[in-house]
Amino acid sequence: MVSTTSTPAVFSVPRPQPSIRTLAELSLGFIAIMIVLWLPTHEQLIFGPVALLIPAALVLFNRPSAHELGLGWRPLLSSLWILPAAVALSAIGIFLAQGAGIFHGLDKPDLAHVSGYVMWTIYQQFLLQDYFMPRLTRLLSTDAAIAVAAVLFSAAHLPNVPLTIATLLWGVVSCVLFRRYRSLYVIGVAQGILGLCFAMCVPDVFLHHMRVGLGYFHYHPVGAGPSAAFHGMSGK
Repeated sequence: MVSTTSTPAVFSVPRPQPSIRTLAELSLGFIAIMIVLWLPTHEQLIFGPVALLIPAALVLFNRPSAHELGLGWRPLLSSLWILPAAVALSAIGIFLAQGAGIFHGLDKPDLAHVSGYVMWTIYQQFLLQDYFMPRLTRLLSTDAAIAVAAVLFSAAHLPNVPLTIATLLWGVVSCVLFRRYRSLYVIGVAQGILGLCFAMCVPDVFLHHMRVGLGYFHYHPVGAGPSAAFHGMSGK
């Protein structure tokens, strides 16, 4: 007897090829930021806003929700523990720096500079979490995307070795925390707290006022003691 039933053929579904548009947006976004970081100050002031605002425009063009951006208020409560944790780590760092005799105050500790720096760290996290990470996760596994995002984040702080190492570690931690809590405010402020501590605990002979790119080589210490300054496009 001949069976009239047939076994359905099993076909393997080919994995979709990486989007050319996604690769282009990733590459051009990162290259534009790196080029601006290595421009002289005058050219930075001209091209810097463009390099920073175009990624924001691309993110907002798709009209993501506040929750997708990490700007919702609901995740805020569950992630608030991150801020006292950042303060505690900073206190430990300051205690150790004082014991080693390398602790120093901020060059410009006024509210305008401190708040401006924290706003800058929040925007850095916006670029990392809302521009780079979503595009990386379209091409890579989650773990690989986090690793690549951290490398890109730290590479933007070259040739400042202390900042490059610190931002590599923080890049991984911040991406993991954002995927768990989706709170851009908290993670950005936590980066600001840790960055201020870093500025006070690492001697400027190594940190160069936390400058990166071409600005790192333009640093000239003023006065006898170490100090830390804030920066816009020229630093973290």
